[in-house]
Amino acid sequence: MAIAPIRVGIIGANPERGWAARAHVPALRALPEYVLTAVGTSRERSAGEAARRFGAAHAFTDPRRLAGHPEVDLVVITVKVPAHAELVGAALAAGKHVYCEWPLARTTEEAAALVAAAGAARVRHVIGLQARYAPAVAQARELIAAGRLGRITAVTVYAARGKAAGGRIPGWAVYTLDRANGAGLLEVAGGHTLDAVAHVLRAELAELVDVSATLAVQHPTATVAETGERVDVTSPDHLLLHGRFANGALLSAHIHDGKAGHGHTRIEISGTEGDLTLLSAGPAGPAGVQIGELLLLSTAAGASGPQELPIAARHRLPDPGAEARNVAGLYARLAEDLREGTRTTPDFTDGLRLHRLLDTVRASAADGAG
Repeated sequence: MAIAPIRVGIIGANPERGWAARAHVPALRALPEYVLTAVGTSRERSAGEAARRFGAAHAFTDPRRLAGHPEVDLVVITVKVPAHAELVGAALAAGKHVYCEWPLARTTEEAAALVAAAGAARVRHVIGLQARYAPAVAQARELIAAGRLGRITAVTVYAARGKAAGGRIPGWAVYTLDRANGAGLLEVAGGHTLDAVAHVLRAELAELVDVSATLAVQHPTATVAETGERVDVTSPDHLLLHGRFANGALLSAHIHDGKAGHGHTRIEISGTEGDLTLLSAGPAGPAGVQIGELLLLSTAAGASGPQELPIAARHRLPDPGAEARNVAGLYARLAEDLREGTRTTPDFTDGLRLHRLLDTVRASAADGAG
């Protein structure tokens, strides 16, 4: 018996640029479990063009009408972070499953309210922490659970993006430079990277204690690329973080924007029996752990150097392109959850937990503990 596809409506489906066009639409096209039925933007012309370009039957400028349409089962939110709470709320009010990009909300208080609303709505809710579905991350998690490294002793992270390198930034990204919008380095690069680390280590190891952090704005102004306008930067572009996991393993992380040279991510996990390293690669590598391809390297105890590990077939994903690959992995697992009644995808509760960790980081940096 054929299973009807999950019908998706995307709010924020800009036809010219944006994360929906770059990742969500290609991911959905690669998966037979889904069909894109509706798109929404803030302008009638762009909504109509998005529907034409992406093959959706319905176009909306009113997100509530999109969420309430009978041919939409899953509402996907891919707009700027300050609008997340309102639009997720509209989807929940319509009784629809909802997938919201990370960060879940502008503040932890907003995130907590969304968790409560989602619980009351009794629908599936998913947060876009797609780095968990990178094949190398999945394999590293499996190997660590099997005891490949022995007891985990330390995790060392370096993650650098080229965002605002040379002091220039595209107009669409200017809002991320304002700390009040909750979409800066700490929230996006920091959130995705720290969640990937926690996921690899599994819950029994991943709780951070004794957090010490420093946040800094190293580039206090930026130039809007299209206009030459100078804007002030209040959102930190550097994070230094030290902490200890529940099992005693240590964490050291440096995450920053404005990388003038080659941006990249390196996550090295050390244990009593060897090391595993997640290393960014490919053209999307500088964009962050959640987007670019990752290699998995292994160094056995006593070995002279690392060796690249092949990725097992069970961890390989549909390949709609580098930026869409991990998003497709999350969608594939969500389809399985909806079909089987399981709950394996990260949800709003996971998002709230990550928001609270970032609050701990902010508090440490503010009181001078870092």
